[in-house]
Amino acid sequence: MRPATTVPRSPATDRVPVRDRGDLVVLGVEAALLAAAVAVGAVLNRRGVGLHADAAPVYATWRPHVGWGTPAALLVAVVVLGPGWRWARTARWGPLLAAGWLAAVAWTLALALVDGGSAGLTRRLTTQAEYLHEVPRVVDVRQMLAGFADRIIDFQPDSWSTHTAGHPPGALLVFVGLDRVGLGGGTAAALTCVLVGATVAVSVPVALRALGAPDAARAVLPFLVLLPGAVWVGASADGIFTGVVAAGLALLAVRGPGTALVGGLLLGFALYLSYGFVLVGPLALVVLALRRDRRATALLAGAAGVAAVAAVFTLAGFQWWEGYDRVVERYYQGWAADRPYGYWVWANLAALLLSAGPVLGPALRRTLVAARAGWRSTGPVALARATGPGALVQATLSGRAAGPDPAAAAGQAAALAGRVRGLGAVVLLPAAAALAVVAADLSGLSKAEVERIWLPFVVWLLVAAAHLPAPARRWWLGGQALTALAVNHLLFTVS
Repeated sequence: MRPATTVPRSPATDRVPVRDRGDLVVLGVEAALLAAAVAVGAVLNRRGVGLHADAAPVYATWRPHVGWGTPAALLVAVVVLGPGWRWARTARWGPLLAAGWLAAVAWTLALALVDGGSAGLTRRLTTQAEYLHEVPRVVDVRQMLAGFADRIIDFQPDSWSTHTAGHPPGALLVFVGLDRVGLGGGTAAALTCVLVGATVAVSVPVALRALGAPDAARAVLPFLVLLPGAVWVGASADGIFTGVVAAGLALLAVRGPGTALVGGLLLGFALYLSYGFVLVGPLALVVLALRRDRRATALLAGAAGVAAVAAVFTLAGFQWWEGYDRVVERYYQGWAADRPYGYWVWANLAALLLSAGPVLGPALRRTLVAARAGWRSTGPVALARATGPGALVQATLSGRAAGPDPAAAAGQAAALAGRVRGLGAVVLLPAAAALAVVAADLSGLSKAEVERIWLPFVVWLLVAAAHLPAPARRWWLGGQALTALAVNHLLFTVS
């Protein structure tokens, strides 16, 4: 039986018309921001300013091209926008998730193969700056971990390559592990990035459904399949990072302390994939706050998982804070010292638009409308009762005090609690992701290349697409697909 806690219609879709001038205004602002970032970037590059991005604001080079992945990408887009779109609204949950993952894999691979099998996949992760360059140098894993921080600073005989030095050792361990089980080389590494990165089409909907918003899960899934950021998922290590973070948050959302523990283990490992994943904290707190059961138990289980991973790395000899301090120093030994903060602090947002797609601005605007309308309709007292501990008890007590039909009143109160929880998921998750992006942007430690670096937050920003009116979503999804196709055919992206 379909639970009463779904949010079939959010206040955004109830009260804002399908054709809304506000969406067009936001879309115009996005276009202006992107045009300004491209124009200013071109001028700065001509003047010799050290942007170190030929196609600023994206780290790429201008190279219009087609490849044998072009027809495949067009075919995937047509299928998803046509029968896939209709099927997603009625399909059984398990088959829908499986199909979503397969479609996301097909989309990502097709985009990568626009550049060709070698340039798009096999050689993508084998350059000197990448992790695979260091894999043959790792003979003893424990010894590598113990001495990892000492090799972060540049201009030493044994300094790590750029990407290895810029991340904790967990990232390198992923590729060392693949090599140890016989999956070494660029092709296996690239396919792993694609296969793991595509799991966001499963993890994010699972999290939304577990948090009381199954209709939103179905609405968002096609946007995760035709993700413009798939251009960078295939193939960069950030695809793996994105998949790990999303899976950790999804498991944290699902009922039971066991799943929360596994979610904590994944999120703990994510901290050793990228230092920036401390910013996943607000997303994790939102998930825990919106869980249906045993929030305190889930919090303890999740924290235990994170602590266990941290303990293993620390006992093996790698100190996270020591690594972070040295990474900041290494960061300014390279291109970051040249890249002007005054340009990238706003041009980063233009790059984000290309990764998240043009739907981002209108969807976030609708989210704000939904949050305001939801607050007015429920009020702070109802919101606290619905999302705080003991919500069902409070709903039952209020029902008993309501008069002659306490059972009906309790049911209405529980339904309100579920509606607020579902609305909270599709409001607070994008808000937490936006907070993380803003913090990363203002820090100055994310100057350029954010189209791939911020992918773990992009997929949660796109939860806001659930607030778009149903009749308009397919048009927005088409715009998402066109954005990915345009970027991949006009630019040669590098990771």
